[in-house]
Amino acid sequence: MKKLTAALLACGVFGFMATPALAQQAEGERYKPSNELIQPIEPHVVENQAEVDLGKKLWFDPRLSRSGFISCNSCHNLMLGGADHLVSSVGDYWAQGPINSPTVLNSSLNFVQFWDGRAADLREQAGGPIANPLEMGSTHELAVSVLKTIPGYVDEFEAVYGDREITIEEVTGALAAFEETLVTPNARFDQWLKGDDDAITDQELNGYLLFKNSGCVACHNGPNLGGNSFQRMGLVEPYVTDNETAGRAGVTGQDIDRMNFKVPTLRNVELTYPYFHDGGAKTLSEAVDIMGRLQLGKKFEANEIEDIVAFLKTLTGDQPEFTIPVLYPNSDETPLANPWAPQESAEG
Repeated sequence: MKKLTAALLACGVFGFMATPALAQQAEGERYKPSNELIQPIEPHVVENQAEVDLGKKLWFDPRLSRSGFISCNSCHNLMLGGADHLVSSVGDYWAQGPINSPTVLNSSLNFVQFWDGRAADLREQAGGPIANPLEMGSTHELAVSVLKTIPGYVDEFEAVYGDREITIEEVTGALAAFEETLVTPNARFDQWLKGDDDAITDQELNGYLLFKNSGCVACHNGPNLGGNSFQRMGLVEPYVTDNETAGRAGVTGQDIDRMNFKVPTLRNVELTYPYFHDGGAKTLSEAVDIMGRLQLGKKFEANEIEDIVAFLKTLTGDQPEFTIPVLYPNSDETPLANPWAPQESAEG
């Protein structure tokens, strides 16, 4: 049944024509976009700049963590494509996280958050790492209590939300507002979708048509080329991994959901290695080969992998640009950062 599903994907049941890439050139015309299942990313329109500015400060502030050393940017580094280039992230007390850190870029376009979809939106997601003992290792109460000792934050929260009583809902709301700005429009592939025929090369176009006609676009579609469904990792062949993460089953408790994960975005994918939930693929070429065999039952030739990788690199858009914020200084009441303090101190 699994092999049949993959075959149906590749043969066009989902509306993809299993035609050779660039076949349209037989009549001397280059393939042009027409009713594609991928749409361009549009720039984000900020509605509340003050809230975004507050969220930006919180994003880079390690004082949200128990140790005073780990910030949101530690695992979702905006200089590294919104990820950290590690198989799994380093958390409190150098703990090794259970899963690969997904990029935060374009995360506002995902239908749920986290690999297993346990957070419905960015606000809910933003609170998770703060209280996770393997990540920032704090509690919501402790993180808020630290912010309340910093006069600059108290003043800014009042300016944004109208009161001086900082709440975790305000913290996560500001973080989400900032994350919503982290979109990456104007990728060369988007330029091609909008009519610029010269924005991508023949090899890159060939790679896209292989990607499309082989069935990859069945899961990697929409503006984010993913992030809009759960899919099982290993449809045709089982995915072999030492990672014990249960996937969606960890949320639903249903064994049928084991190894089901939110389909990752392919936007900026050349920047977000290693790949998969376990970081099991070091390179894009390796990832394409594995996905072809395990999800589609297709063994891509070396030149086909090169073409698909060339296409994937056209999905890198304009990276977020902003001035790194200068964070507010401590007051006399603010606890000093102490990464070596006993973990029990986060329970206060």
